[in-house]
Amino acid sequence: MAMQLYQFAISHYCEKVRWALDYKGINVQIINLLPGQHVKTIRKLGAEVSSVPVIVHDGHCVQGSANILDYLDETFPERPLTPSDPTARTLALDWEKRMDDELGPAVRCFAYHYFLQRPKLVTPMLTAGTPFYNRYLIRLAFSRVDEIMRKWMKINDKTAETARQTMERYLTELAQAYQTSPWLAGDSFSRADITAAAFLAPMFQPPQYPVPWPDPKRIPAPVQDWLGQWQPQLQTLETLYAANR
Repeated sequence: MAMQLYQFAISHYCEKVRWALDYKGINVQIINLLPGQHVKTIRKLGAEVSSVPVIVHDGHCVQGSANILDYLDETFPERPLTPSDPTARTLALDWEKRMDDELGPAVRCFAYHYFLQRPKLVTPMLTAGTPFYNRYLIRLAFSRVDEIMRKWMKINDKTAETARQTMERYLTELAQAYQTSPWLAGDSFSRADITAAAFLAPMFQPPQYPVPWPDPKRIPAPVQDWLGQWQPQLQTLETLYAANR
């Protein structure tokens, strides 16, 4: 049986895994889930918690983007994403851990804070890759969806402002790092680069990302303003993404 990836199309943690799979040329069956309804499916797989991404392969259930990249490098060592040099390896894993813990949640919080205020824009992205009727279900229950997502991810005015600051700190740090080297760790493309560009991809909306991005003119004004201000730094990540995705 082919490897299976259980995911949300919109998730940038899932994009990190999709990219790693594509980079290694691994065939995978993608199973798109609807947020909320995914819980039963993930629990049936034997995963510890209900979060995605999750892969199932040869009897193994692996959950979490970093764990999945570990598994892929161990099982499919061609085109490794983890540097073999000890110093570069430590640097790559440190970058990844920090971005997993801080940048990923910040991008999610900042974006959802504003897009959840625009149900017609966010619903197609939340339901991407799932049966068409899910759009109607989400729209009918959107007030409840909004409430649950904000509570689960602790999204409010204060946390969105903190998230913005975190994003700006990382964008500054990443832009400086890429000025001195084409890669974040060692002398080759690694899991650190995938993490950085995948997590910020929703900010520059690449066509490879499997969701129906909204027309730029319809993006909430606060997000548009921020994108305009940070376009030079985002361009660095967009270029990296386009060249390696």
